This record gives sequence, structure tokens and C-alpha cells, in this order.
Amino acid sequence: MKLSDLAKGSSVLLGVIVAGYISTSYVDQRLATPVKTTSAPTNGLGPSACVDEDGSWKNWPWPNVPALSPKCR
Repeated sequence: MKLSDLAKGSSVLLGVIVAGYISTSYVDQRLATPVKTTSAPTNGLGPSACVDEDGSWKNWPWPNVPALSPKCR
């Protein structure tokens, strides 16, 4: 392996890393859905996540759900 080959490979790797970072930040800014806020948050924290009787989640906008959430009242 020549020094020029190492320089080319390193520059390509650095270019891929920079392009990945730029595209990730662009996608986050352009395509992410904005978090909707409620008009009257409780205690400044917003409504808490809870499990309804049928097992569906309420007040939880993300796809992952917290474990051991309380039942809805």
C-alpha cells in the first residue's frame, strides 16, 4: 500500500462521515414532525402517559412506551 492510497482512502472515509452527519441533521430539521403542545399543561410537565382499558397508550407521542405506566383515570 502506498501513502497516496492511504490518503485517498482516508479522505473518502472522512467524506462519507461528514456527508452522513450533514444528511442526518438535514433530515432531522426537515422531516421530523414537530411535537404538539397542549394548551393547559399540568404542573408544567404536560399530561402524563397512561394505559387505557383496551391497552392503548394515551398522551405518549413517541413510538417507544415507558414500562409500568399507570392506568388512565
